[in-house]
Amino acid sequence: MYRRRRRAYFVMMGACLVLFVSAWAFVRLWSMPAAIAMCVVAMVIPPVAAMVANRKGPEDRWWDDPAPGSRTPPRSGKGGPAGPVGPTGPTGPTGDPESDAWWDELDGRKKRRQ
Repeated sequence: MYRRRRRAYFVMMGACLVLFVSAWAFVRLWSMPAAIAMCVVAMVIPPVAAMVANRKGPEDRWWDDPAPGSRTPPRSGKGGPAGPVGPTGPTGPTGDPESDAWWDELDGRKKRRQ
């Protein structure tokens, strides 16, 4: 998936460069409004390309990424100084059995229910 996102990013940025260069190299000789329109389109491409490249895919493990600035370890179930790491961090289970089962399944601690 990373390879596909990277390829999409480079294709979009390549299209952006082609639009800019062609707009001011030769399209402006025939039509100034067309060259300006091409530059406006090229101006929108880099932010979209960045969003495409940084999008998390369905197989990316986003649920155990620590929040920015937090010091809590990812949910490994190995425990630590504050006790076992559970669905809500070092404090333990949430009290909701369905939510706890869901987190355990994501963390790979329990088998999937059929």
